[in-house]
Amino acid sequence: MKTRILLLCLAMLSTTALRADKLDRVEPPCWWVGMETDLQLMLHGKDIAGSQVTVDATIKGLTVGKVTSTDNPNYLFVEVKIGSRLEPGTYTFNLVTPDGRQFDFDYELLKRRDGSAKRSSFGPEDAVYLLMPDRFANGDKSNDTVKEAVEKAAPKNLGGRHGGDIQGIIDHLDDLVSLGVTTIWPTPLTFDNEKSYSYHGYACADYYRIDPRYGSNELYRTFVSKAHDKGLKVIMDMVPNHCGTAHWWMKDLPSQTWINYPENLERGGDRLIRTNAAMSTHSDPHAADIDKETCVKGWFDTTMPDMNMADPLVRQYLTQMAVWWIEYADLDGLRVDTYPYSDKKGIAAWTKAIRGEYKNLNIVGEVWFGDVASCAYWEGVRQKDGYNSQLPSVMDFPLMFATLSALTSDGTSWEPSMLQIYNSLALDRLYEDPSDILIFIGNHDTSRLAHELGGDPEKIKMAYALLATMRGVPQLYYGDEYGLRSADGTTGHSQERVDMPWGKFTREQVVLRKYVSDLFTWRKTSKAVTQGDMIHFRPDARNVYVYFRVVKGEAVMVILNGGKEDYAVDWDHFSEITAKHAKRAKNVMTGERLKVGEKYVVEPGAAAILEIK
Repeated sequence: MKTRILLLCLAMLSTTALRADKLDRVEPPCWWVGMETDLQLMLHGKDIAGSQVTVDATIKGLTVGKVTSTDNPNYLFVEVKIGSRLEPGTYTFNLVTPDGRQFDFDYELLKRRDGSAKRSSFGPEDAVYLLMPDRFANGDKSNDTVKEAVEKAAPKNLGGRHGGDIQGIIDHLDDLVSLGVTTIWPTPLTFDNEKSYSYHGYACADYYRIDPRYGSNELYRTFVSKAHDKGLKVIMDMVPNHCGTAHWWMKDLPSQTWINYPENLERGGDRLIRTNAAMSTHSDPHAADIDKETCVKGWFDTTMPDMNMADPLVRQYLTQMAVWWIEYADLDGLRVDTYPYSDKKGIAAWTKAIRGEYKNLNIVGEVWFGDVASCAYWEGVRQKDGYNSQLPSVMDFPLMFATLSALTSDGTSWEPSMLQIYNSLALDRLYEDPSDILIFIGNHDTSRLAHELGGDPEKIKMAYALLATMRGVPQLYYGDEYGLRSADGTTGHSQERVDMPWGKFTREQVVLRKYVSDLFTWRKTSKAVTQGDMIHFRPDARNVYVYFRVVKGEAVMVILNGGKEDYAVDWDHFSEITAKHAKRAKNVMTGERLKVGEKYVVEPGAAAILEIK
């Protein structure tokens, strides 16, 4: 029975239509018994506004609630009440239009996985691997170009479709396991049907469908399942702030309040109202209303209409979409794109609703700020203005900027450059839980790490040493473990989002990858790093940053020598930590053993990680 119902649900997804002569679409495509999230069906069909919807009254535990029409006669929103004891199965609803037309539609209600609501998520014990599916690996060349997608494969076009897909990710799961990562974050896999630059996936054309050039909904489920079999978790990248101009509803919007600035559809070009990206207006007590409005309602890009999260129907639709994917694919967490570009109350309510269904689920929001105070505003703590984003995690852009600046400094400043990292972390009091913050040294929107650090392998290793041992949840970006750079050395999204050259790595790249692999494989065994407190010491004129991760019975000492001279460890300076632990230590990367207190030197531009047990 369970298998049959699942196949029916998949069939609904693949055809994207139910009784095309009556209803063009019913979303969500299916649902589950026993959910906390309310179910509100969105029906799309010719002149169905004002219809009455009923279900067999003899069915105990299934009733129709409020039915809402909008200013578009082709839509109907139907609340469905599902009792916890309702038997999973196929149920028939009857719809009677105002002009007397009458017809039925079937809907699938499935059984939930055992323990689904209490699922665990990703956290400080994990290491996240961010990849761009189109550029990672091509496991199925037959779907590089598909009839229903406008943009065709063009591997030689830097901004075109290169053919990577879900099967390619599946084929390389063992490579990710051996790298030492525990969690996979692919950039959006849902259908992006824009005419160009569709490979990034951030302009959704169908929230309930995997892009056919990547595979299918069923293959996505298989990918998550196979990842779980290998001990890997999966995060889904979601974009509630905006859809794409190629989304199916753009030809027939559910309502005039469904998207912000619908007049942009007529404006186009330079007259189109785009966001001013003034995210600070959310917390700025002096901000002008026009600046606040333009940030939230302006389109993110010319091909990315802005969703109106202040509209309850929109918010419920997007909430159900997120919950549906978590339940359908058995996901382990979410990453949310452009979080502060949405209506702040609406996006907080969206996040709260998802975590109401899955209380342990980690959701990390992209909040692109260079300063800690602005970043921390979005991390769920009730702020001075009363705002609570409900987010348990944000992306630590301030630490990324501080780290790259420190590692690229020429050392001529009167202040040690490593102090930038120290000062960024000194503001951790502004976060509710700094251990849950996503930390990184590069992602799909930044320049490649090797480019930023001039290809210097020792500096790259130092960056990874920090990433693996710092408080927070580390995120690696695909290919950076090999020191990948753009072919011509230039920067920019298309240039740096290079194809992973499987089987064609140089010896130097393999050596670097081994360092990263050894480092993150060790990290999984270190309670001090994954569970411990952090104590750091202010860098002095020698430009050396030293910090400890400490848990009962174990400590890890990290030494980052950003100076120009050898650094001999001053053990007395760190005695408040070292005196409480054993007298022996081991360099986790070289295996070298030493006595705490004896002379130990770290070369300039190098890192040392010492495990003290």
